[in-house]
Amino acid sequence: MVVDDERILRVTIADDLKDAGYTVREFADAHGALAGLREFEPNIVITDVKMPGMTGIELLSKIKSFNAEIAVIVMTAHGTIETAVQTMKLGAYDYLLKPFVKDEILLMIDRICELYTVKSENKILRQNIEQKFDLSTYIGETETNQELFNLIKLVAEKESTVLINGETGTGKEHITNIIHYNSKRKNKPLIKVSCAILSREIFESELFGHVKGAFTGADQDKKGRFELADGGTLYLDDIDDIPLDLQVKLLRVLQESEIEKVGSSTTIKIDIRLIASTKKNLRQMVNEGKFREDLYYRLNIFPINLVPLRERKKDIKRIFNHYVQKYLNNPNISIDNEVYHILEKYRWPGNIRELKNIAERMVILSSNDDTIEVKHVPIGIKNPTEVDVKKMIGSKTLEETLSEIEIASIKSALEKAKQNKTKAAEILGIPPSTLRTKMDKYKIE
Repeated sequence: MVVDDERILRVTIADDLKDAGYTVREFADAHGALAGLREFEPNIVITDVKMPGMTGIELLSKIKSFNAEIAVIVMTAHGTIETAVQTMKLGAYDYLLKPFVKDEILLMIDRICELYTVKSENKILRQNIEQKFDLSTYIGETETNQELFNLIKLVAEKESTVLINGETGTGKEHITNIIHYNSKRKNKPLIKVSCAILSREIFESELFGHVKGAFTGADQDKKGRFELADGGTLYLDDIDDIPLDLQVKLLRVLQESEIEKVGSSTTIKIDIRLIASTKKNLRQMVNEGKFREDLYYRLNIFPINLVPLRERKKDIKRIFNHYVQKYLNNPNISIDNEVYHILEKYRWPGNIRELKNIAERMVILSSNDDTIEVKHVPIGIKNPTEVDVKKMIGSKTLEETLSEIEIASIKSALEKAKQNKTKAAEILGIPPSTLRTKMDKYKIE
C-alpha cells in the first residue's frame, strides 16, 4: 500500500513495485488508506509523513493497532533525527529521505520479505514443536502413568522447580520439553545443559559466563547458560555430577535469582524456571556426603519419578506402535502378536530410548514385507543373556560370581546353537571338550 498526497511520486513508486512483481494499491490520504486497510490487508505500507488531515505518523500508529505484523516504511522530505526516532518507537520498519532512488525502496522491501519468510518459518517450526511436545505425547495407560501425567499437567502451569528422577532412557528430557512447551514460558528459551559432559575447569564458565580476561583464553565476554535462559527454562541434566564446591554457588543463584560471571563482582538478575534431572538417588548421595543437603531440598520442590519400562509392561505395545508409525512409510503394515509377547518379556535396560531404536530397526528390516514378524526382532531381544552382573556382585565371592556368568553364557550359547554343542563351543570360543567338561561341572543338561 502506497500512501502519499503527491500524485506523481505515488504513481511512480506504485509502478516500480508492480514492475517488480508486487500487488499494489495507492491512496492519496491516510483516511482512504485506513478505509482500505481491512479490505486489502497489505503486508507492507509505504507512507509519507506530511499529508493533509492525518499525518503519516498518526497513520503508522493506527496501522500498528490494527495489525502489528504489517511493516511500515515512512517517507519524509523533512528528515530529522527526532522524526526518525519517533517513527521507530512507534514500530516503523525503517524510513526513507526524499528524494530516493528506486533501488533503495526495492532493497528495503526485499529485506522485509526475507524477514516475513523467516517469521513464517519460525511460526511453523514453533507450531510443530508445540505439537510434538503436546501433553498428549506422553504415552502410558497404567495407573502409575496416569498419575504421572496428571502431575506433569499440573506442574507445567506453575513456576516451581522440578526434579525428575529416572533411569537412563526413561524420557526425562521429553518430560522437560512437555513441561516447558505447555508453560507460560513456552515462547522463551529452553536451554539444556548436560552436567555429566562438562569438565570441572569449564563448568562455572558454562553455567554463569565469564568476562574478558577472567582466565587464560577468555578473550571476550561470554554469556552463561543461566543468562541465555533468562525469561525461559534451564534444564540441568545429570545434576548429581555438579562438583560439590560449585553446588554452593548454584544454591545461591536459585535462592537470590542472580548470578556473577567468572572474573566479575557485578551481579546480574535472572528470571528462570529450573528443571533438573538425575539417574541417581540424591537422598542417598546426601547421606554419603556427596551432595549438599540444602541444595537437595531446594531442587526437590516438585519431584517427578519416572518408572523404568520393565515395570510398565502394559505400555510397551502402545509405545512400540507409536514409534513404528513414526518410522513407517506403509500405514497398512501389520504386527504379529508374537512380537508383542517377545517385547514384553524383555527387561529393556535402555528403557524407552532402547525400544525406540529397536522399533526403527525393525521397520527397516520389514520394509519389503506386509507384516512385522518375529524374524525381524533382533536376536538380542529374542534371546537375551540371562545375566545381571550388578545383582550377582554383593556378598558373593569372585569365584561364585564368575561361575554364575559362565553358566549363563553356556546356556545362552546352547540356546543360540539350538542345543548343538559343537556350534555352542564355537560361539563361546572354546574347544567342544572344554564345553562338555564345564557342562558336567555345572550339571547343565
